Amino acid sequence: MKSMTGFAVQEMQEEGVSASIEMKGYNSRFLDIFVNLPPFLSVLESEIRDYVGSRFRRGKVEITIRVRELNSDIAVSVNHRAARVYHDSILALAQDLGLEEKPGLALILGMEGVLEIEKNRDEQRCRSIIAPLLQKAADQFEAERVREGRTAQADILTHLASLETGLAAIASQAPLMEISIKENLRSRFAELLGDRIDENRVLAETAALLMKYTISEELSRLSSHLEEFRLETGRNPSPGKKLDFLCQEINREINTIGSKTPVLEVSRAVVSMKDALENIREQLRNVE
Repeated sequence: MKSMTGFAVQEMQEEGVSASIEMKGYNSRFLDIFVNLPPFLSVLESEIRDYVGSRFRRGKVEITIRVRELNSDIAVSVNHRAARVYHDSILALAQDLGLEEKPGLALILGMEGVLEIEKNRDEQRCRSIIAPLLQKAADQFEAERVREGRTAQADILTHLASLETGLAAIASQAPLMEISIKENLRSRFAELLGDRIDENRVLAETAALLMKYTISEELSRLSSHLEEFRLETGRNPSPGKKLDFLCQEINREINTIGSKTPVLEVSRAVVSMKDALENIREQLRNVE
């Protein structure tokens, strides 16, 4: 079992190039990948998405990649036409305002588009650096998710044990519930009819009430769901969606049991089980 939250960062520097990769994970129903790259490496985005998608199944994953070339060649060109237009426009404005001030070189150079700077980047070299760095970051990120997942799994199994305890407590009350129904019904017939009790009618009414209030089917389904839940936590590396579905089914059976019986012990067990189930569902919001 893995968590969907996690954090990893990897950095390196060699021969005038420094690079860093940061990965963050958040809860999400599906796998959502967000990649932040320097513009000159945007061609790598699809490869990075494919790799991350092959490593993780659920969660929002943010990858931020920074690359800095310390000794890259730079080509600088001047847009003379833009510089002339800026100069003439600023000069005309000064004349209109009655100012003798003339635009200086520093002002013109600071205007957009006057200086055009182009770096000669080695994209292939950057690719060869990013690929192993991304793998290390993904390994660290996955290890963090596994570590948090173990903690979540331990907590989930603790609450699952509470559900199983509650199930056992309710199951022990089921025969007593049937006996209580029979005795109450016979007592009512006795109050109304005295010694003229029609035994066949008593049996028929008892059977009808047992069909309405018996919880044997709910107990059977609940037991099956809890068993499947426990198995799924151990055999499925990414059980989040399946366990969430099982929680819905478990909740349905618990609610039905609670609505069918007024027995105090059963009601207490139902309340305890609903609390344990809510704690499980809270943890599952963060499970892959």
